[in-house]
Formats: sequence, structure tokens, C-alpha cells
Amino acid sequence: MNYERMMALSIPQARQALSDDACILYALGTGFGRDPTHEGQLRYLYEEGLRVLPTMANILAHPGFWLRNPEFDLDWKRVLHLAQAFTIHRPIEPGQRLIGRSRIIGINDKGPAKGAILFTRREVEAEDSKDLLCTAEQTTMLRGDGGGGGDDPPPRPIHPLPDRLPDRHHDLAIPLDAALIYRLSGDRNPLHIDPEVARQAGFERPILHGMCTMGYAGHSLMATLCDYEGERIRSMQVRFTAPVWPGETLRTEMWPQRKGVSFRTRALERDVIVLDNGYADLD
Repeated sequence: MNYERMMALSIPQARQALSDDACILYALGTGFGRDPTHEGQLRYLYEEGLRVLPTMANILAHPGFWLRNPEFDLDWKRVLHLAQAFTIHRPIEPGQRLIGRSRIIGINDKGPAKGAILFTRREVEAEDSKDLLCTAEQTTMLRGDGGGGGDDPPPRPIHPLPDRLPDRHHDLAIPLDAALIYRLSGDRNPLHIDPEVARQAGFERPILHGMCTMGYAGHSLMATLCDYEGERIRSMQVRFTAPVWPGETLRTEMWPQRKGVSFRTRALERDVIVLDNGYADLD
């Protein structure tokens, strides 16, 4: 990997007509609908008055798994998602036509045997009004592509958590087919479905998408602090600290503040923190 060449790359622009089906499928993939009569959850599952989940900002008008493109010459099987953040600037509604523009904003090289960290940003606007709707930032570890140069800082600092026990928590069970459903929202990385690709990447079996785990954490925040009013979440950031296996139970631990909430998410069966240093702005 060469720093100058990577920074000059043009990531394909993406367009999306935000259909009801896409919004509902994303909600099903992040744990909504377990209680099919729950009024709060049905807001994101029923086309009558349908709303868009805030964490869907992570995937709107996404260019797909572009790191797999042979012209970039990257070891895509060893790619790991390290951190994710989004900010919602204006309301996102079903039926909007979206344009997503992604670009590399930095690379932090760790050396030939240690890989490199890639920082990307995607801005999503409404095609008709040109209004900026949301911004998403992704931090990716390229474990097999170090030594190409770059000493850029991350786009945002790590959020520190309070040094005390959490004030609230919320549990959600992850079904065994969670990755199979979530991948239909656009992330077709074989790591999450193909056992052989997972083994080549160093995992015993396919793991859950990091952004699916983040979606479940957002679900827990909405259930506990927002009465399922997703529009109250204006921004969110997390670090991915361990893989999640479909079939586990995720406990999101929270420290509510005046205008936001610090949080982390734990895989209960293993007592492992899988999301850390989380923060969400709340209206």
C-alpha cells in the first residue's frame, strides 16, 4: 500500500432510493420486531408512518465493500472495523433519494508487520434539495497492508467512560441468523457468512458485523432512554473492541448525562467488552 496513491483514490459515489423495504429490513437486522405488537418498535417496521432508525445513517448510500476491489491491491480478508461514528444533520425519511460521497481522510501506518489504520468519511445528501443529511466516519484496520506511510491522526478523540459502575443497562439476545439478515442491508463482506473466509481471517466461524452490533447498542439506548423515539439520537460513536458471535447476549451499559449518554456493550456469555468508549448525543 502506498500512502499517496491511497489518498488520491476516488471511492465510487453511491446513490440510493430509500425504500420502505430497506428501512424495515435494517430494523429487523438490528433486533426490532421481537415483540411484534410493541408500539415503539412498530414505528420502524410498519410502512404506515414508517421512521428511519438513527443508526441507519451508518449505511445510507454506502459504496459497498470497495476495499475488495483488485485495483486497490489490499489484503481485504484481513480487514477489521475498529471504530464508527455518525452525525445526523437533518431528518432522514423513507422515500428520499440519496447521494453518498466517500473519501479517505487519513492513514496511520503502523509498520510493515503491523498493518495500517484507514480513516474514511461519507457525506450523504438529499438528491433533490442537496441538503446534507448525515455524515459517517469509519476507522478500519488493514492488518496486511502496513509499511506504505502515513501518520495522520484519527478524526475524533476516544471518548472516556466514567470510572464507576453503570447507572442503567439493557440486554438484547442476538439470534443465530443475525449476520445473514444484516448483510442484506448492504455489507456483503464474506467474513460474516463464509466459514472458510472467517478461518483465513483468524476466526473460528463468521462473526457479526460491527455496525450490526452498533445497531443493537442503538436499539438498547432507544429502549432505555428514548422511549423508542429514535430522532432523539443526533450522533453516536463507538470503538469495536472484540468480535461478536451470533447467538450471544449483548448488554449495553449506560451512564446518562444531561444531554447525552456514555455507554459500552458487553457479550454476557464471555464477559467481554465488544463496544467501548461509546457516546451518543440526545435531544
